[in-house]
Amino acid sequence: MSDAKLYNVIIIGSGPAGMTAALYTARADLCPVIVEGNQPGGQLTITTEVENFPGFSKGIMGPDLMNEMRKQAERFGSLFIQKNVTAVNFKDRPFRITAGKEDYLSKTVIIATGATARLLGLESEKKLMGHGVSACATCDGFFFRNQEVLVVGGGDSALEEATFLTKFASKVYIVHRRDKLRGSKIMQAKALKNPKIEFIWNSVVEDILGVEEKAVKGVKLRNVLTGEITEKKCDGVFAAIGHTPNTEIFKGQIDIDEKGYIIVKNGSHTNIPGVFAAGDVHDFTYRQAITAAGAGCRAAIDVERYLESTEE
Repeated sequence: MSDAKLYNVIIIGSGPAGMTAALYTARADLCPVIVEGNQPGGQLTITTEVENFPGFSKGIMGPDLMNEMRKQAERFGSLFIQKNVTAVNFKDRPFRITAGKEDYLSKTVIIATGATARLLGLESEKKLMGHGVSACATCDGFFFRNQEVLVVGGGDSALEEATFLTKFASKVYIVHRRDKLRGSKIMQAKALKNPKIEFIWNSVVEDILGVEEKAVKGVKLRNVLTGEITEKKCDGVFAAIGHTPNTEIFKGQIDIDEKGYIIVKNGSHTNIPGVFAAGDVHDFTYRQAITAAGAGCRAAIDVERYLESTEE
C-alpha cells in the first residue's frame, strides 16, 4: 500500500483514554484517526450511572458520557473508523495498522485498548450488569449504602473490593472456591478482622437471581466439595477475579509485562519511539475513567512533542 495515506497519529481504542487523546491531538491540528474497536466507547458503555467523573454534579449515564466525549473529539476534526484492529507492525516506519481489510499508515500510534474485567460467564450476569452486578467497587459501591453485597474472588482484588465496600454496605460476603485466600497476608488480615465481612468458603456462584425484576435479589451457590446448592439473598454482586489487558495483538511488537500490561516509561512512552500507551492497557492500579482520561491527555502531549522533535 505504497499509495496509502500517511497520518500523524492513529489511536487504537475509544474509551476515556482514547477519546481524550483524540481531543487533545485534534486540537493540536494533528487530525487523529481513532480505530474504535469491538466496543466503541469502552467499558463505560455497559455502565449505568457514573457519579465520580468531574463536571457532572447530578451524575451521567456511562453511554452518554462516552457519546459526549466522542462528539467533542469530532468537533475538532477527529476521524473515527468503526473497525477492529487485527494486526500492527511497529518494526517498520511508518507504522502499519491493519483494521478490517484495510491498512493504515501513521507516524505515531497511541494504544488505548484498555483491560477487560474477568467475569463469571453467567447469562444472568450479562443481563444484570449495571443493575446490581458490577466489576468495580470504587465505581459503584456508593449505590449499595446499607445493603448486603457479595464479592466473588480470593485474591487481593477481591479483598480490596470487599474492604472498600464495607464503607457503604451493611454486610459484605466474599465467595471463594477454596478454603484459603490467595491475597497478600496484610490484605487477608485486614479482611478477616473486619466485622462487616463474612466468608463463604469452597463455593462458586451458579446463577444470579433477579433477572425478571432487573435488579439483583440474590445468588445460587454451589459447594464445590458437596455439590449442595443453596440460595443467598443479596442486593449486589461484584466480580473481583481480575482484569485482562487487551494487548494480545501487540505481543512481540512492544515490551509487555508478565501480566500482559504494556510497560511505559517517561510518561506514556513504550520501548518503541513513536508508540505510546494510555489508560488501563498499562494501568493495573487505578483503573478509573478519570485516570484513563488523564493518561490519554498525557499521551497526546507526548505525541505532539515527539512529532515536533522528529520533524525534518
